[in-house]
Amino acid sequence: MNAPRSPAVSSPSRLFFWSLASFLVLLAWDASGLDLTLARWFGSTSGFALESHWFWRGVLHDDMRPLPWLFEGLLLIGIARPVGSLRRLTAPRRAQLALTTLLALLVVSNIKLHSHSSCPWSLQEFGGVASYVSHWAWGVRDGGDGGCFPAGHASAGFAFVGGFFAFRHALPTTARRWLQGSMLAGLLLGLAQQVRGAHYMSHTFWTAWFCWASAAGLDLGFTWLARPSSQKPTHVQAQAPGL
Repeated sequence: MNAPRSPAVSSPSRLFFWSLASFLVLLAWDASGLDLTLARWFGSTSGFALESHWFWRGVLHDDMRPLPWLFEGLLLIGIARPVGSLRRLTAPRRAQLALTTLLALLVVSNIKLHSHSSCPWSLQEFGGVASYVSHWAWGVRDGGDGGCFPAGHASAGFAFVGGFFAFRHALPTTARRWLQGSMLAGLLLGLAQQVRGAHYMSHTFWTAWFCWASAAGLDLGFTWLARPSSQKPTHVQAQAPGL
């Protein structure tokens, strides 16, 4: 008799449901106009008072920038020389964890590279030169520098959501901790950028979704590769009957 499946080990259908549901919530947020409402909490015609604050910029931005690359380096080393809970993962799952982080960072940075959406501090109502244009209005320039969607700094936390997917197959409790830790770190870093006028809150939420979707897709691939050959679909070529 098989042991009961842990509720923390979400099925592909459940993961797809939460991915789709969060996607629809984000679309609703974009349509609500809350981005500008929140930006106005911290900004005025003279700009954002906390833009250069020692904590929001110094601690939560400048000091944090090298940390994700340090952690990523440790994960890459951990593929061959695992320590702690990494020892409970197979080598492919350890590779998945390290690759997921890199993939998430690349996805977010590549989208930013092609985005024409400018940051809140560039808007005219906050002392800049740009007009507000939805970040989904591809090809439409707002008069600013662009390159502000999604939130790159928040990806330093959200990129590690891949730990949930890598650990969920063997260590559900550890998987939950990775999920909670990466989400809290990403939200904190995103909040710092919101306060400074560097990003809208939706930029942070979309970064979380892009990192989640990247990790989920890579997890499906590694899970398929880990399946025994007998469980993988095979293509049988039809043979002509002998003459």
